[in-house]
Order: sequence, then structure tokens, then C-alpha cells
Amino acid sequence: MIILELPFPPSVNTYYRRGQHSTYMSKAGREYKKAVAEYIADNDFPKFGNKRLAINMVVWPRDKRSFDIDNRIKSVLDSLQDAGLFDDDSQVDELSIYRGSHVVPKGCIKITIEEIR
Repeated sequence: MIILELPFPPSVNTYYRRGQHSTYMSKAGREYKKAVAEYIADNDFPKFGNKRLAINMVVWPRDKRSFDIDNRIKSVLDSLQDAGLFDDDSQVDELSIYRGSHVVPKGCIKITIEEIR
């Protein structure tokens, strides 16, 4: 089991952008992905490879504005996958998402990942 504390993730509504002929990752998406990759590399977390996973997330808001917690999850899973923590987000068999009970400056997301045996 590992525990991560990542920056507040961008919404899926701002993670990708639609161009005239294609969809591409936004600047906010690229910055988030880079921050996650650096966090994973700096902390030398073990990699899960292709194992089946259970993931628990607590999204701590950055202010009192309302937001949809489900809009924050795709950017997190994609960034963790791209950082090499696991091979593919299709490995996630259990996923729970909770809203933190109070505001945290800048917001964050706390994640627990464990292998399902």
C-alpha cells in the first residue's frame, strides 16, 4: 500500500482542450501531469505494474466554492499512469472518492493505492 498527497487536480473540463481537428491536453493538464511525475520520481514509490488495484481518494477543496469531485478523477488516474505507477487505469477495480471536510490552502488530493490480492 502507498499513500500519496498530490496537488489539487484540474477538472476534466479544463484538462483537455478541443482544437479544430483534434483534442489535446491543456497547459493546466500538462503542468499537473509534470507535477505528479516529479512527485512520484522524487519519492521513489514502488510500481504496481499490471496488478489489480483499489484506490481511495480524498479531495480537499482549496476554497468554499462547490465543485464536482468526479470531474477531478480522470486527470489524477491518467497522470499516475503516465508517471509509471501502474500500467493502465483499467487495472482499477475499486475506486472510492470522498470530499474533504474542510478547506486546505491550495487544495490537494490524498490517495491510497493498494493491490487487490
